[in-house]
Amino acid sequence: MTPSSVQPAVMPAASFHDLLRAQVQHEFTASQQYVAIAVWFDRNDLPQLATRFYNQSAEERRHAMMMIRFLIDNRLDVDASSIGDVVTAFESVVEPVELALAQETAVTEQITALARAARAEGDYIGEQFTHWFLTEQVEEVAAMQSLLNIVRRAESNLFDIEQYVAREIGGSVIRATNAPKEAGSA
Repeated sequence: MTPSSVQPAVMPAASFHDLLRAQVQHEFTASQQYVAIAVWFDRNDLPQLATRFYNQSAEERRHAMMMIRFLIDNRLDVDASSIGDVVTAFESVVEPVELALAQETAVTEQITALARAARAEGDYIGEQFTHWFLTEQVEEVAAMQSLLNIVRRAESNLFDIEQYVAREIGGSVIRATNAPKEAGSA
């Protein structure tokens, strides 16, 4: 056999369940990243932004727990043992919000890949499960883009940013009422 006649190994596409297990880690990483961002805002005396990101951290954790519940309910293996790298140091107020937007954009791509895999596999239950997350990501990317726009416009006027967050966003995180059930919830 000559080297030119050797066919490259074709890597099978990751299955929906494998991608969902990986997404659990991504969601926990996102949660921890938001804690790091919130702590940075808290340490820099920006309580409104800190509260917003502490709440966003809890929301990402809820997403992971929803995915865990789905895996458990479908009698599938679950691993919630690790997270990815988290950034903890920033030079300006803009940097953590830019990171948050990039993170939400990446999560949107990951959830889209989940939906695509479920559809390709004919896993209609899995595909239906991803619909709520797709809708959620549209809202989260839009909210983070708006916050980034405000932070960039305000430049160094941190008081204006804090007033905007208190007035328009508060600590709340958008949450649909038809959300999947979370692991550990009553």
